[in-house]
Amino acid sequence: MIEQLTKAVTAAIPGGLTEEVRQNVRAVIRSMFDEMDLVTREELEVQEGVLQRTRQKIESLERQVHELEQKLLKK
Repeated sequence: MIEQLTKAVTAAIPGGLTEEVRQNVRAVIRSMFDEMDLVTREELEVQEGVLQRTRQKIESLERQVHELEQKLLKK
């Protein structure tokens, strides 16, 4: 994505840019992304998996608590 933005920005600037200017544009774009605290698709998918397992565990624990409460009420 950084490369695509770099190409788009450098294409919009007239004249022949030196490689140094391209590297500076790339560095600025990368710095902006770093400041936004973006995550990769892979990191997002890992966290979604963790969240799903956590949600399943909470639901299981809620069922167990409910069953224990029902047993206590029957006594």
